[in-house]
Amino acid sequence: MNSVIANAKEKMFKAVENTKKEFSLIRSGRANPKMLDGIKVSYYGTMTPINQMATVSSPEPRLIVVSPWDASQLKEIEKAIQGADLGINPQSDGRVIRIPIPKLTEERRKELVKMAKDKAEAGRVAIRNIRRQANDELKKLEKKSDITEDDLKKGETEVQKLTDKFSKEIDTLMGDKEKDLMSV
Repeated sequence: MNSVIANAKEKMFKAVENTKKEFSLIRSGRANPKMLDGIKVSYYGTMTPINQMATVSSPEPRLIVVSPWDASQLKEIEKAIQGADLGINPQSDGRVIRIPIPKLTEERRKELVKMAKDKAEAGRVAIRNIRRQANDELKKLEKKSDITEDDLKKGETEVQKLTDKFSKEIDTLMGDKEKDLMSV
Protein backbone atom coordinates (compact mmCIF):
# COMPACT_ATOMS: atom_id res chain seq x y z
CA MET A 1 0.00 0.00 0.00
CA ASN A 2 2.80 2.42 0.90
CA SER A 3 4.48 1.84 -2.46
CA VAL A 4 1.23 2.75 -4.27
CA ILE A 5 0.98 6.01 -2.31
CA ALA A 6 4.69 6.81 -2.77
CA ASN A 7 4.39 6.11 -6.49
CA ALA A 8 1.32 8.38 -6.75
CA LYS A 9 3.12 11.13 -4.84
CA GLU A 10 6.12 10.95 -7.17
CA LYS A 11 3.92 11.06 -10.28
CA MET A 12 1.90 14.02 -8.93
CA PHE A 13 5.13 15.87 -8.16
CA LYS A 14 6.24 15.30 -11.76
CA ALA A 15 2.86 16.60 -13.03
CA VAL A 16 3.39 19.83 -11.05
CA GLU A 17 6.96 20.14 -12.36
CA ASN A 18 5.71 19.65 -15.91
CA THR A 19 3.11 22.39 -15.37
CA LYS A 20 5.88 24.71 -14.11
CA LYS A 21 7.87 23.95 -17.25
CA GLU A 22 4.83 24.67 -19.44
CA PHE A 23 4.32 27.99 -17.63
CA SER A 24 7.96 28.97 -18.21
CA LEU A 25 7.36 28.67 -21.97
CA ILE A 26 4.49 31.17 -21.86
CA ARG A 27 6.16 34.50 -22.28
CA SER A 28 5.45 37.47 -20.12
CA GLY A 29 6.62 40.88 -21.26
CA ARG A 30 10.11 40.16 -19.94
CA ALA A 31 12.88 38.48 -21.88
CA ASN A 32 13.49 34.94 -20.69
CA PRO A 33 16.03 32.66 -22.42
CA LYS A 34 13.75 29.69 -21.57
CA MET A 35 11.31 31.01 -24.18
CA LEU A 36 13.51 29.39 -26.82
CA ASP A 37 13.89 26.03 -25.02
CA GLY A 38 11.27 24.24 -27.12
CA ILE A 39 12.70 25.37 -30.46
CA LYS A 40 14.78 22.87 -32.42
CA VAL A 41 17.02 23.58 -35.40
CA SER A 42 18.09 21.18 -38.14
CA TYR A 43 21.82 20.84 -37.42
CA TYR A 44 23.50 18.59 -39.99
CA GLY A 45 20.32 16.55 -40.31
CA THR A 46 19.60 16.27 -36.57
CA MET A 47 16.92 18.31 -34.82
CA THR A 48 18.88 20.03 -32.05
CA PRO A 49 17.62 22.42 -29.31
CA ILE A 50 18.94 25.97 -29.72
CA ASN A 51 20.50 25.95 -26.25
CA GLN A 52 22.74 23.05 -27.37
CA MET A 53 24.15 24.98 -30.32
CA ALA A 54 24.32 28.53 -29.02
CA THR A 55 24.60 30.64 -25.91
CA VAL A 56 21.20 32.12 -25.10
CA SER A 57 21.21 35.06 -22.70
CA SER A 58 19.12 38.01 -21.62
CA PRO A 59 21.42 40.99 -21.06
CA GLU A 60 18.47 43.42 -20.77
CA PRO A 61 14.87 43.00 -19.52
CA ARG A 62 13.44 43.20 -23.06
CA LEU A 63 16.20 41.53 -25.10
CA ILE A 64 17.36 37.98 -25.74
CA VAL A 65 20.71 37.40 -27.44
CA VAL A 66 21.55 34.13 -29.21
CA SER A 67 25.26 33.60 -29.98
CA PRO A 68 25.72 30.47 -32.13
CA TRP A 69 28.88 28.46 -31.57
CA ASP A 70 28.92 27.59 -35.27
CA ALA A 71 28.44 30.83 -37.24
CA SER A 72 27.29 28.88 -40.31
CA GLN A 73 24.10 27.95 -38.41
CA LEU A 74 23.03 31.57 -37.79
CA LYS A 75 20.44 31.62 -40.61
CA GLU A 76 18.99 28.22 -39.61
CA ILE A 77 18.60 29.34 -35.99
CA GLU A 78 16.99 32.61 -37.09
CA LYS A 79 14.58 30.72 -39.37
CA ALA A 80 13.63 28.31 -36.56
CA ILE A 81 12.91 31.19 -34.15
CA GLN A 82 10.72 32.93 -36.74
CA GLY A 83 8.86 29.69 -37.43
CA ALA A 84 8.18 29.04 -33.73
CA ASP A 85 5.21 31.46 -33.66
CA LEU A 86 6.24 33.16 -30.41
CA GLY A 87 5.25 36.63 -31.59
CA ILE A 88 8.88 37.76 -31.66
CA ASN A 89 11.04 38.96 -34.52
CA PRO A 90 14.73 37.94 -34.46
CA GLN A 91 17.30 40.32 -35.96
CA SER A 92 20.71 39.07 -37.08
CA ASP A 93 23.87 41.15 -37.48
CA GLY A 94 25.90 38.28 -38.98
CA ARG A 95 27.39 37.15 -35.65
CA VAL A 96 24.55 37.09 -33.12
CA ILE A 97 20.77 37.14 -33.17
CA ARG A 98 19.06 39.81 -31.12
CA ILE A 99 15.43 39.27 -30.19
CA PRO A 100 13.68 42.35 -28.83
CA ILE A 101 10.66 41.42 -26.70
CA PRO A 102 7.74 43.76 -27.44
CA LYS A 103 5.41 45.00 -24.72
CA LEU A 104 2.31 42.87 -24.46
CA THR A 105 -1.06 44.33 -25.42
CA GLU A 106 -3.97 43.84 -23.02
CA GLU A 107 -5.61 41.47 -25.50
CA ARG A 108 -2.46 39.35 -25.85
CA ARG A 109 -2.06 39.22 -22.05
CA LYS A 110 -5.59 37.83 -21.74
CA GLU A 111 -4.83 35.22 -24.43
CA LEU A 112 -1.68 34.19 -22.54
CA VAL A 113 -3.61 33.95 -19.25
CA LYS A 114 -6.17 31.72 -21.01
CA MET A 115 -3.32 29.58 -22.37
CA ALA A 116 -1.83 29.33 -18.85
CA LYS A 117 -5.23 28.31 -17.44
CA ASP A 118 -5.42 25.54 -20.05
CA LYS A 119 -1.96 24.30 -19.01
CA ALA A 120 -2.97 24.43 -15.33
CA GLU A 121 -6.13 22.46 -16.05
CA ALA A 122 -4.08 19.86 -17.94
CA GLY A 123 -1.88 19.54 -14.84
CA ARG A 124 -4.91 19.11 -12.58
CA VAL A 125 -6.35 16.48 -14.94
CA ALA A 126 -3.04 14.60 -14.84
CA ILE A 127 -3.15 14.65 -11.03
CA ARG A 128 -6.75 13.37 -10.98
CA ASN A 129 -5.77 10.57 -13.39
CA ILE A 130 -2.92 9.60 -11.08
CA ARG A 131 -5.39 9.58 -8.14
CA ARG A 132 -7.73 7.27 -10.09
CA GLN A 133 -4.86 4.89 -10.97
CA ALA A 134 -3.66 4.79 -7.34
CA ASN A 135 -7.18 4.09 -6.06
CA ASP A 136 -7.60 1.33 -8.64
CA GLU A 137 -4.32 -0.25 -7.51
CA LEU A 138 -5.43 -0.06 -3.87
CA LYS A 139 -8.76 -1.73 -4.74
CA LYS A 140 -6.90 -4.53 -6.54
CA LEU A 141 -4.73 -5.06 -3.44
CA GLU A 142 -7.86 -5.24 -1.29
CA LYS A 143 -9.53 -7.67 -3.73
CA LYS A 144 -6.46 -9.95 -3.55
CA SER A 145 -6.68 -9.67 0.27
CA ASP A 146 -3.22 -8.05 0.43
CA ILE A 147 -4.72 -5.15 2.43
CA THR A 148 -7.83 -4.85 4.61
CA GLU A 149 -10.89 -2.74 3.87
CA ASP A 150 -9.74 -0.29 6.56
CA ASP A 151 -6.32 -0.04 4.86
CA LEU A 152 -8.10 0.64 1.57
CA LYS A 153 -10.04 3.53 3.13
CA LYS A 154 -6.86 4.92 4.74
CA GLY A 155 -5.01 4.61 1.45
CA GLU A 156 -7.77 6.35 -0.50
CA THR A 157 -7.84 9.14 2.11
CA GLU A 158 -4.05 9.54 1.83
CA VAL A 159 -4.22 9.64 -1.99
CA GLN A 160 -6.98 12.29 -1.79
CA LYS A 161 -4.82 14.40 0.54
CA LEU A 162 -1.97 14.22 -1.98
CA THR A 163 -4.38 15.12 -4.80
CA ASP A 164 -5.62 18.17 -2.87
CA LYS A 165 -2.08 19.25 -1.97
CA PHE A 166 -0.70 19.06 -5.51
CA SER A 167 -3.84 20.58 -7.08
CA LYS A 168 -3.52 23.51 -4.68
CA GLU A 169 0.13 23.87 -5.72
CA ILE A 170 -0.94 24.14 -9.37
CA ASP A 171 -3.60 26.73 -8.39
CA THR A 172 -0.89 28.76 -6.62
CA LEU A 173 1.40 28.55 -9.67
CA MET A 174 -1.50 29.65 -11.89
CA GLY A 175 -2.24 32.64 -9.65
CA ASP A 176 1.42 33.68 -9.74
CA LYS A 177 1.59 33.29 -13.53
CA GLU A 178 -1.59 35.31 -14.02
CA LYS A 179 -0.24 38.13 -11.81
CA ASP A 180 3.04 38.02 -13.75
CA LEU A 181 1.27 38.23 -17.12
CA MET A 182 -1.17 40.96 -16.15
CA SER A 183 1.32 43.18 -14.29
CA VAL A 184 4.00 43.60 -16.97
